[in-house]
Amino acid sequence: MVIGLALPLALAALTGTLLGALVDQGDAALWSQALGLALLMAIAARRWRLLLMLSLIALVAGQLWWSRGGELPRGLSRQDLTVEGRLTTVSREAGLTRLMLAVAGCRPLVPGLPDCDRLSRVRLNAYRAPAMVAGERWRLTVRLRPPAGFANPDTFDYRAWLRREGIQATGYVREAPPPARLEAAGGSVRRWALARLDERDLAPRTTRWLAALTLGAGERLGDDDWDLLNASGTTHLMVISGLHVGLVAGVALWLARGAARLLASGRWRMAIWPWWIAGTAAVAYACLAGLEPPAMRAMIMVLVGLWVASGRHSPGPWQAWWLALALVVILDPLAVWRPGSWLSFGAVALLILIWQGRPRPRGWRGWLWALVRSQLLLAPVMAGAVLLAFDRLAPAAPLVNLLAVPLVGSVLVPLGLAGWALAWVPPLGDMAWGLFGALAEGVAAGLEMASRLAPLWQPPPAVAEALGTALILIGLLWALPGLAERLRLAGTALLACGALWLTPSLPEPGALRVRVHDVGQGQLVALRTAHYRALIDTGPRFPSGFMPLSTLWPEGQRFDDVIVSHDDRDHAGGLEALIEEHSVGRYLAPPGSVLPVTSEPCVAGRSWRRDGVSFRVLWPPAEAVGLSDNDRSCVLLITAGQQRLLITGDAGARVEQELLTRIDGPIDALVAGHHGSTTSSGPDFLAAVRPRQVIFSAARDGRFGHPAPSVVRRFRRLGSSLWNTAEDGAVTLWLGGMARVATTRPAAWWRGGVGGECLALESPAMTPEAPVTARGR
Repeated sequence: MVIGLALPLALAALTGTLLGALVDQGDAALWSQALGLALLMAIAARRWRLLLMLSLIALVAGQLWWSRGGELPRGLSRQDLTVEGRLTTVSREAGLTRLMLAVAGCRPLVPGLPDCDRLSRVRLNAYRAPAMVAGERWRLTVRLRPPAGFANPDTFDYRAWLRREGIQATGYVREAPPPARLEAAGGSVRRWALARLDERDLAPRTTRWLAALTLGAGERLGDDDWDLLNASGTTHLMVISGLHVGLVAGVALWLARGAARLLASGRWRMAIWPWWIAGTAAVAYACLAGLEPPAMRAMIMVLVGLWVASGRHSPGPWQAWWLALALVVILDPLAVWRPGSWLSFGAVALLILIWQGRPRPRGWRGWLWALVRSQLLLAPVMAGAVLLAFDRLAPAAPLVNLLAVPLVGSVLVPLGLAGWALAWVPPLGDMAWGLFGALAEGVAAGLEMASRLAPLWQPPPAVAEALGTALILIGLLWALPGLAERLRLAGTALLACGALWLTPSLPEPGALRVRVHDVGQGQLVALRTAHYRALIDTGPRFPSGFMPLSTLWPEGQRFDDVIVSHDDRDHAGGLEALIEEHSVGRYLAPPGSVLPVTSEPCVAGRSWRRDGVSFRVLWPPAEAVGLSDNDRSCVLLITAGQQRLLITGDAGARVEQELLTRIDGPIDALVAGHHGSTTSSGPDFLAAVRPRQVIFSAARDGRFGHPAPSVVRRFRRLGSSLWNTAEDGAVTLWLGGMARVATTRPAAWWRGGVGGECLALESPAMTPEAPVTARGR
């Protein structure tokens, strides 16, 4: 029965995830009632299969609704909360400890605030924290905020990552009152093994790779490890995947069947218990690795694979595939949004397609050719999938994986596991781990050489989408059985030509693209013409050392100019990342600025023109004596065609009065001064410039409360269209020619707006694209 229901079960589970994701939390009760009514009708009609499907939809959707409903209420952002729970992961950096906490209890310290009793999983930073160990139970005073992240085009979506990992809030641990340990960590084989590994005198890479490959402790890998794996396209080798769990199950099955052959030589092929031993080994190894989502997914796929291989009333390959997918989604609905899930299931589906109907290979040459053929057919499809999921391509990956997969899976992992198995015989265990370390160094050296010869390529998103789609279709053309070779060749040529013709679009001469990036409490504005790139400010640097600028572009970008409005940390904090990762033709900054680079003076009267777009500095004067740091901000007026953009940095009302004599009439767009603080955007200045579009570069749930309500009201009275990076994400304007505005966080389809095509700042809804000429109401 289960075999015949594999496909319906999978479709029902996927329908549940779709319903759970699309339905707003406020409408969940209504949908729950509708599902309950449908279940009652199915029971009354004795439609048991329909009842099963509806129950599964309700189960999966309910898990997602419960998880989303448990997210931190907005009214508790930046409030002091007391939480109790058990630490699930602990990782340390310089001066910082990162924690994952399974919350058992939560309450606000101030009466009258919303409840947080449904909070179940949070991610925390702790500065100057006491020694903490995973598995311990702690009471912490924290400040949290709902899952959020910077929203910039073509960058990592941190908010989406938090949600698909089931993290309901992020924040930091308060130092007072101090954290209190409530309970020591209980017994855990995994923690014991990691502690024993730390005690051994092994090379750093050997320790890290042993922890990752044998215990699933990917958090032990450093940034250098991940950079190397990403550049060579081998990140899948360093997580507990089907390769590792399958290897453990395969070894257990081989040993158990060997024992069965000795115990019952005449009936050993019919013995069932070796398959149960192999399944038990797969489950035990996944649990040892922490049973995190990748390990759980691998365990389920291996268990279903063992069932198929056993031939005991087993499903066919495709039924097994659907059954494994259904089980993974039922147990972990969030897996649908993890790229790794679809890469794993996609690879298995392609292998089924490649091997289906083909005879079993004979001899070592047959198996070698089968391995090479499978890798050649997998390579383009997997490369295309990685391009679509991550906007990057490791050109060396196909060749590297052809060698690295069998080397790591058949030699490196067995050596690591053998070291653990022989730990009770130290000389043998040391020998196994010594060989592991030597081989790990050799593999790392090979990956470094491959990534130098064929560096990681990060194309523009439009190119990545086209090329990724083309690679997947080309791989399928050659994997599908029964197609004529002429059709395969013709299709490959057409798809390759179509992908190569696509080039990233740049502004036309005389046009300007302005992007006010979402960098939290700070400012970073990117300017782009047909042949000119510039930055105004570099965003902040946070106490943890994180700089949002480092996430915006791949390394090796070239900027013609970087204008630092002033040297405050929220405007010049990203300079270190800019200097390390990119090249800059010229730096401009106000006189007296203290920067880690040599800069030319950004003073009134300086101007230049690129691709028909004019840039003119309006402030500060060459002798800026007696001015505060904010009032020395470099003020830039940019003209593209008939549209004008003004960027004032943190200049206050006093400077705005000086600017009135230097700005002739209204402007089209304004990056609001000082993030919307009351020190800027004075009434007289706004009455003179009357901006049509206003962008606030502010932090979501920021402690300064930018933009100030009084400033927002001033702009609203003028009829300006207001945008806020805290709500809208990065805001992009195209000036000169056909002018328009786009935001990174588009409005949800079920929400209404204010003012038609131009939305008010007070409404969290916003349009994905609105004409610059539209006026707010």
